[in-house]
Amino acid sequence: MSDTPHEADPDAPSTGTGYTVVGGGAIGGTLAFALARAGHPVRVIDTDPAHVEAIRARGLTVARGEHRESVRVEAATPDGFDGPLHRVLLAVKAQATGAALGWIAPRLAEDGYVVSVQNGFNEELIAGRIGAARTVAAFVNIFADVIEPGVVLDGGAGALVIGEPGGAPVSERVRRLVADLRSWGPAEASANVEGYLWAKAGFGAMLAATALADAPMADLIDRHAPAMEALTAEVFDVADALDITLEAFDAFEPDAYRRGAAPAARRDSTARLTAWLRTQAKDRSGIWRDLAVRHRPVEVTTHYADVFEQAARHGVATPVLRAVLAGLSELEGAPELMSEDRLDALDRLAAAPAEQSEPADRAVHADLTAAVPPGLDGAAAEAVRAWLAEHQEDMVADLAAYTSQESASDDRAALEATLAWLRGWLDTSLGTPAAEETLPREETGDILVRRYPATGTTTPEDTRPVLLLGHYDTVWSTGTLARWPFRRDGDLITGPGVFDMKAGLVQAVWALRALDALGLPRPACTLMLNGDEETGSLTSRDAIVAEALESRAALVFEAAADGAVKTARKGVGLFTVTVTGTEAHAGLDPAAGASAVEELAHQILRLCALRDPGAGTSLNVGVIEGGTRSNVTAGRALARLDVRVATEAERRRIGAALAALRPVDPRTSIEVTGDWNRPVFERTEGVARLAGLARGCAALLGHELRETSVGGASDGNFVVAAGVPVLDGIGAVGSGAHARSEHTTVSGLVERAALTATVLTSLAHR
Repeated sequence: MSDTPHEADPDAPSTGTGYTVVGGGAIGGTLAFALARAGHPVRVIDTDPAHVEAIRARGLTVARGEHRESVRVEAATPDGFDGPLHRVLLAVKAQATGAALGWIAPRLAEDGYVVSVQNGFNEELIAGRIGAARTVAAFVNIFADVIEPGVVLDGGAGALVIGEPGGAPVSERVRRLVADLRSWGPAEASANVEGYLWAKAGFGAMLAATALADAPMADLIDRHAPAMEALTAEVFDVADALDITLEAFDAFEPDAYRRGAAPAARRDSTARLTAWLRTQAKDRSGIWRDLAVRHRPVEVTTHYADVFEQAARHGVATPVLRAVLAGLSELEGAPELMSEDRLDALDRLAAAPAEQSEPADRAVHADLTAAVPPGLDGAAAEAVRAWLAEHQEDMVADLAAYTSQESASDDRAALEATLAWLRGWLDTSLGTPAAEETLPREETGDILVRRYPATGTTTPEDTRPVLLLGHYDTVWSTGTLARWPFRRDGDLITGPGVFDMKAGLVQAVWALRALDALGLPRPACTLMLNGDEETGSLTSRDAIVAEALESRAALVFEAAADGAVKTARKGVGLFTVTVTGTEAHAGLDPAAGASAVEELAHQILRLCALRDPGAGTSLNVGVIEGGTRSNVTAGRALARLDVRVATEAERRRIGAALAALRPVDPRTSIEVTGDWNRPVFERTEGVARLAGLARGCAALLGHELRETSVGGASDGNFVVAAGVPVLDGIGAVGSGAHARSEHTTVSGLVERAALTATVLTSLAHR
């Protein structure tokens, strides 16, 4: 790692060799770094305050494997710089082009220009706002990602072609620009940028289709040749109608995918393409990342708007491409529905006669049945289910006994008694563990850690244990049982804590018992129970993370969400905004006071404006306190906030906004205290793999298992943030957490214990 960022020459004239990069993400950050490293003054404009602040503090950093290198560049948010602008590299998402131009246009010098270093067809929009003479066309195929504020991951070599719009001859300004951009890599000048853009539209259609499933791009392109060939052929049919000369780039050879190309040539070209893709550090597309990791809308709809418009104008059918975009729309907000079955459906659509493949905008719906998990078959799964069904009354009895142990989070004595009961029950149910640790806590319940060795004859590559994580505290105050005891009515079970999460632990224990009774293998398991989850796991968080880091995966026995496992949870922030003013007599001397209550009202309006439902961000001002008497100008007021965010980017945005709060009345002061109680739980590749394994197990047990994203947090948030795969919500089936309607079911006990057992025995084989 470079310790000292490279400095650009501060005396270089800004209108000569300087550049303003609008959008400092993957493409913009990569090019800004290269230009600055070569000595060009560079200014980065980005709407993410945390990204900007990191660049200011530490420089713009590019990561290549373990190596990191930084350069100094100017950085500002749009409201922090007012121009003028001369040479602009526009690198925002395609759908943000219009908004970016709204900021650029009034600041762009008469002799300035804008280069569209973006995905998609944007030059016409840019020229319409600032004029064709101030527009430069570009084709970009750069593999990169922003991995943290101020840091861009270099994903491997790519391509960059610059030219005048409309196929005009290469100009002197293009030549100078290309010479500067060769500080990045093999930049070229061309009079046919349009040919590159249309070729990439075909290649990009392949990559877009791979985002319908959670697997490496190269593998999916290999396995779904009919869909991939049909997609590129549809795009190139439109290009042919426009008389576009397609240009090859990197390892993509567009002519091999045109209608009528020799099948052998197409197969050879695909082999070269996928071999090249496997050399890249990024194995999944940016579209996949937007859906599965960032949980934000994809820009691909904007990319293909021109393709569909021209297709309609020239009578070209595009059913497979439309199906891809329809499928991606379904996945926005529901990445758990990613499935390779969607690509199987595309293969069938591609093979169908043209008259059967319309209407073109019909969505492709996937069959979510997963593949059979390794080491498990239908007979073994049925044996597990049947054994547990035979013991369902024993499971109910255990849940009744456990529920009779009151364990309010704020009752230290009750928590101690419950933990003692749990030790005895676990000894009776599972025998003596290989090792046991009790991690004492002064004000909350102690943490119990029990280690059980692997059983069976399997030899998995990873011998680390699977962490079985749960909590034994509840939100129900001591004495609740006297008014609301455990009760069973047919299949329905009610009582304080049965859903959140006492049934989950009962299911976990009986899953282990089932595997042992049937002689089925299981991996080493670490059972970890904490007593402060309902109050934020403040005293157990570090221990949970430390244990997770020693584990290969974690199963979190929190309750299910309408039967679905939870593969994404929001991060939670708990903050207090305190305003200090000046007290005075409200009647005798009103001008002498500075009202903290009035200032807080201004700040609450600012805080509420930070909400972004589309990005999954909520902000609730739940408590307001302030003032002493109606005739006294309030000297102090506070608001307590609950913030929920679905992505790390939103967490950074909210954090920066809270840090930037300033009083409207300068006679008052503002203090923000608190922190993020739990990090964001994002659906990582490892989480997706575990969910897929569980879905396959559920299919063998005769039911469909869904995934979902929820606003509530759990201890799983800590584990995912530590980089360990998690299957959360594998606990009770029911509803009513934290309410008098709380309930679970007898059938759910059997179903989820069987699911847990089959997941564990499958993990013993992989």
